Amino acid sequence: MKQDATRNATYTVDCEDYVHVVEFNPFESGDSGNLIAYGGNNFVFVGTCTFQEEEADIEGIQYKTLRTFHHGVRVDGIAWSPETRLDSLPPVIKFCTSAADMKIRLFTSDLQDKNEYKVLEGHSDFINGLVFDPKEGQEIASVSDDHTCRIWNLEGIQTAHFVLHSPGMSVCWHPEETFKLMVAEKNGTIRFYDLLAQQAILSLESEQMPLMSAHWCLKNTFKVGAVAGNDWLIWDITRSSYPQDKRPVHMDRACLFRWSTINENLFATTGYPGKMMSQFQIHHLGHPQPILTGSVAVGSGLSWHRTLPLCAIGSDHKLLFWVTEM
Repeated sequence: MKQDATRNATYTVDCEDYVHVVEFNPFESGDSGNLIAYGGNNFVFVGTCTFQEEEADIEGIQYKTLRTFHHGVRVDGIAWSPETRLDSLPPVIKFCTSAADMKIRLFTSDLQDKNEYKVLEGHSDFINGLVFDPKEGQEIASVSDDHTCRIWNLEGIQTAHFVLHSPGMSVCWHPEETFKLMVAEKNGTIRFYDLLAQQAILSLESEQMPLMSAHWCLKNTFKVGAVAGNDWLIWDITRSSYPQDKRPVHMDRACLFRWSTINENLFATTGYPGKMMSQFQIHHLGHPQPILTGSVAVGSGLSWHRTLPLCAIGSDHKLLFWVTEM
């Protein structure tokens, strides 16, 4: 688990499966370690990791798997529930997954005897994004290639359903005003929905396609970022429905966009896996060039640590971590 110069990741953890997706828990879970989940071809692994950046007596990274969940099909997406707690008795681990069979699975575990999952069915095509409502964790939003955004309760009942004009690529929930939802479509349109009125209230245009990923900046919710074609794009929704800033980043088409959880000017993007390597970049809005570039063999997934300027990416039987400056 030492620094691995060949991949120029700061830290590396070996995994038991090919990693298709990785997600740090974005919510406070009452434990000093940070929960992380990653999904492979058959399983979801939930573990804790602590870094030397946060605890001086740790050399590099300390990773421990808490529980392995049998999934039975390739894991495409993971979303954490804010109800997850490690400091409760018994502890609560709660997350949902999207999978290659177009179903959502909601997992609940006490890390002992109770390990349950519920299947949420309704999408008729590939699911590209899913998220829990961040306040109560009582609803899940998902978007799909079937041109819908759906809201589900934890019983698996659909409580709302929005018809989109093209495949839904990303979905984000407002951190405070939980009746507001952002949905990004492949055709380049990003819409904000009022879940009480069940209608769109605002839209942004990227003017380029395909839009592959978009993210709401939780440090400053006037900011939205996305990748479309080869470019990253940033909007200030108070100013214009068109991007305020954009820049070409990935020659082979950009794939994912994620804002840092701790700095509203810091974000990361990935390019599509090429024949050998895919590119990963961290950008700062004050700098014309990426402040960090890494290359990953068949990289997939992208997630920021909740309290550190640190990114995780999945690879072939590996989790890779990059630390950057603020």
